[in-house]
Amino acid sequence: MMIHDVTAIAGGHRKRKRVGRGEGSGHGKQSGRGHKGAGSRSGYAAKRGHEGGQMPYFRRLPKFGFTNAPFKTHFWAVNLLDIVSHPNFAKGGEVNTAALIGAGLIRDDSRDLKILGNLGKEKGLKVKLKVEASRVTGPARKHIEDAGGTVNETGTRRDKVRGIDRNSDDPKPTKLTKKLKRGGKKPAAPASQAAE
Repeated sequence: MMIHDVTAIAGGHRKRKRVGRGEGSGHGKQSGRGHKGAGSRSGYAAKRGHEGGQMPYFRRLPKFGFTNAPFKTHFWAVNLLDIVSHPNFAKGGEVNTAALIGAGLIRDDSRDLKILGNLGKEKGLKVKLKVEASRVTGPARKHIEDAGGTVNETGTRRDKVRGIDRNSDDPKPTKLTKKLKRGGKKPAAPASQAAE
């Protein structure tokens, strides 16, 4: 018999650690639980993946895979109250990205422009505005048009891809953006084939 024959099975069957069987056993007194604290009590259970407060392993790993986050549309949102309160628009005029950058109400043209309809304590809009923005909310459009102004919603990049005209009465997508589901309802057969 060679040494490698012995070590192949050595340690394959270890006896169970018998704790709390007296000082002489080597596992008496605290029975491997140490002194005081949560771990020494009955009923203690560590949360799965808890590493004592340090950054857990699953959070240290780099994340990968697909996410829609980079495709989120970001807006510069401006209230009608802020526009009307500014001296540049006190008598009305054109409201677009360039005009709002000049007035200091938005920073730059890196995002789409969205006009919100908050007028604060004002009852309504008292000046005519010619608004051109990617998005204009319903209340903002109503305030502007009631005051005799005009609204031109150019839409975002996503709107253009989907074929949405935000100035029309029916702003539904005209371009198919999702694949048809397989196994769905089949289109009805023409009347000539049905008769046969």
